[in-house]
Amino acid sequence: MNIWKWDETSKEQKEIIMKRAETDITSHMELAREVSEDVRLHGDEALVRYTEKYDRVKLEKNAIAVTEEEIEAGYENLDAKTRDAITYAAKNIRNFHEKQLPEEMWFTEVDKGLLVGEKTTPIVDVCLYVPRGKGSFPSVLLMLGIPAVVAGVPEIAVVTPPNEQGNVDDAILAAAKIIGIKHIYKVGGIQAVAAAAFGTETVPKCHKIIGPGNAYATAAKRVLANHIDAGLPAGPSEAIILCDENADPEKVALDWMIEAEHGPDSASLLVTHSKTLVDKVLPIVEKQLTKISDKRRDFVTTNFNTYGGVILTNSLEESIDFVNEYAPEHMEVMTEKPFETLPKIKNAGEILLGDYTPVTLCNFLLGPNAILPTGGFAKTYSSVSVFDFLKRSSVGYASKDGFEMVRDNAYLMAKVEGFDTHGLAVKERK
Repeated sequence: MNIWKWDETSKEQKEIIMKRAETDITSHMELAREVSEDVRLHGDEALVRYTEKYDRVKLEKNAIAVTEEEIEAGYENLDAKTRDAITYAAKNIRNFHEKQLPEEMWFTEVDKGLLVGEKTTPIVDVCLYVPRGKGSFPSVLLMLGIPAVVAGVPEIAVVTPPNEQGNVDDAILAAAKIIGIKHIYKVGGIQAVAAAAFGTETVPKCHKIIGPGNAYATAAKRVLANHIDAGLPAGPSEAIILCDENADPEKVALDWMIEAEHGPDSASLLVTHSKTLVDKVLPIVEKQLTKISDKRRDFVTTNFNTYGGVILTNSLEESIDFVNEYAPEHMEVMTEKPFETLPKIKNAGEILLGDYTPVTLCNFLLGPNAILPTGGFAKTYSSVSVFDFLKRSSVGYASKDGFEMVRDNAYLMAKVEGFDTHGLAVKERK
């Protein structure tokens, strides 16, 4: 178990902790270029070939696209309680994202006869990347698909790797039906990103692809950045549990393990100035580890001995400084007065307050989006939202009187910057 006293930790170790497991994907980029070019040239045939090679699933070309009958069957095959849970999550997520919608158009008069404003329109098409990897992730489709639908994107495509039987998991299909998405394609990894960037006989070319993926999918997004908008950087999961001496050790232990079970490259940190709390939490973690599967236990213990562990500071203020420098994907505030701590948190993908808001809730059904920036990018990026699926056009209007009022100033600005025709357009205008 890593326990770092922050003021005694070396500069080199601090850099490792801050960098976390953000994979250096340069080693994958050459393969991404090779596969992407193959997909550009050979379309569906390349998708079938790489799906067999990397996913060990043999598909026919006519089976790449999921049919409406498959979506309906997946919905019906899923047990009713799980369907109800997905439906409940979809309701909350939709309510949250509907609140984000900006005005479709607005104007303001900056001076007499001068109107300016913005017109907001949805992106015409988008591809949603839903990973599979360690399991089925219907929540990811909800978090991507619902804001796209709410934003009014006319054409929404979903790419997701097939399961061992060559199908899309029933939970994903049920989520698609519940939110109204009809175009799903059984392809993942580099080949999926390339298919969305270039288009194939089956997969439509899209202007944007968004969603978390593995290092290979991330490498493909970088390689194809000139062909498709790749959205926010979403890498290995990470979380900080920020505590003071008043935190409940049982709840801290439970929540600290949440993101650690995502995989060996995840990073889950308990950040506190209270060694007494740490001493109480550690044996509880050991007890709780006996209640989970061997696979998830290995992930948690690996995490706590690599990129995760305890950051022990000298004060709550120092802990908050660490949080803001680290800029975590997820963070929980388990202090005596969390709403007083909240304004001090400047950099985090999401901020969850109090003893009864574990990351679990936001990952699945509370409403806020769980597709979040990782690797410190929360300093400049935000969570996925309707704004990822919208674009804004500036609008301006000058009446004849408004034009006459600003003509001379506009001419002087053009002259200062050396643009002759800019100046002529106002000087010579009758």
